[in-house]
Amino acid sequence: MTMAHAIGRTLLAVAALAGPAAFLPAQAETAAWPDTFLARLEATALVQTLNGEILAASSATLALDKWCGDHRLAGTGEAKVVAHLIPGAKEQATPEQRQRLGVGPDEPIRYRRVELVCGDHLLSVADNWYVPSRLTPEMNHLLETTDTPFGRAVLALNFTRRTFAATVLWRPLPDAWETRPVPRFAGGASMPIPQALFEHRAVLYTKDGLAFSEVRETYQRPLLDFPLPGP
Repeated sequence: MTMAHAIGRTLLAVAALAGPAAFLPAQAETAAWPDTFLARLEATALVQTLNGEILAASSATLALDKWCGDHRLAGTGEAKVVAHLIPGAKEQATPEQRQRLGVGPDEPIRYRRVELVCGDHLLSVADNWYVPSRLTPEMNHLLETTDTPFGRAVLALNFTRRTFAATVLWRPLPDAWETRPVPRFAGGASMPIPQALFEHRAVLYTKDGLAFSEVRETYQRPLLDFPLPGP
């Protein structure tokens, strides 16, 4: 049985225990999540679902576009992720990063830090180290002068993405929760959700297998800024 199936069956099994207080009003656009077992189980399922979708995608930007549209995070606007460039951000590539990118100590590597936003929701903070000599002049111009998300700027490379580290930063349920009695939480209080949910580190490759970028993405709490379904 897959994790998704197991979580789905558990959701059905505990729904009757949760009561109406476990759900947010359907009309609310953004609201605090109630601190109940069912809400924490739903948060676990959602975070793991998004984590898996991004890991399976060639472009995190396109995966976030879909998440934004599916959960109406842009309101009545276009469900499209935009990047807000953080000017002046600097972080030198380490020798380990140069090794992963297959470049020597003298090859120029540029650094770019952006906030990826859909509507007024911050979805991810992305740090990117890239080799400008392996991109086209047009791509370099976009990355240097505009807020275009990196994945969208280099889309013409038909690149692939290989994740070498994926770290879950928030676990809504305690360890081994599935082997214990249903835990009690604060009930009517709001569930405390940290700003950072999970982090990915990946290397991007051209269709010919040439590494051209390393990215670190930290996914943010506003990914869950939508109401839970009503009873």
